[in-house]
Amino acid sequence: MKQKQLFTGLLSFLVLLSACSKKDQETIDTTYPEIDVVTASAFPKQCSEVQRGQPFTAKIHVSDNKELGSVSIDIHHNFDHHSHSTEVSACNMEAVKTPVKPMVLIQTIPVPVGQTNHVVEQVINIPADVDPGDYHFLIRVTDKEGWQTIKGLSFKIR
Repeated sequence: MKQKQLFTGLLSFLVLLSACSKKDQETIDTTYPEIDVVTASAFPKQCSEVQRGQPFTAKIHVSDNKELGSVSIDIHHNFDHHSHSTEVSACNMEAVKTPVKPMVLIQTIPVPVGQTNHVVEQVINIPADVDPGDYHFLIRVTDKEGWQTIKGLSFKIR
């Protein structure tokens, strides 16, 4: 009976040890995804201008070392000159003003499963009757592990 208990205990220990060593061999992803806004085809770029009543195509280059999850964009006015910019260069700002009918857009764009590099191409319609002026274009990319990178660009709607 003691031999059976000893054998069962030893077998349980070996199974537990085997499971631990497999887990130790897995690498934990701690690398943030990347957003490339300097590639020639990327749009918008810092200080870009778009026209009211005209759609434009946002072209966002994203990558991750293991697997991408999703991309989201957030467009909102910057009439009060607050800042989210992650870019070094500043844009010429218009005078501070009170919004009347500013554009607001928050949209999540899925990335196909298994991708480590992806170019998001999203048509964005700018209503003809929104307030012209200074805006922010925030890009958030999240990888499958949940790590997130944010780029904040300033642009104008004319």
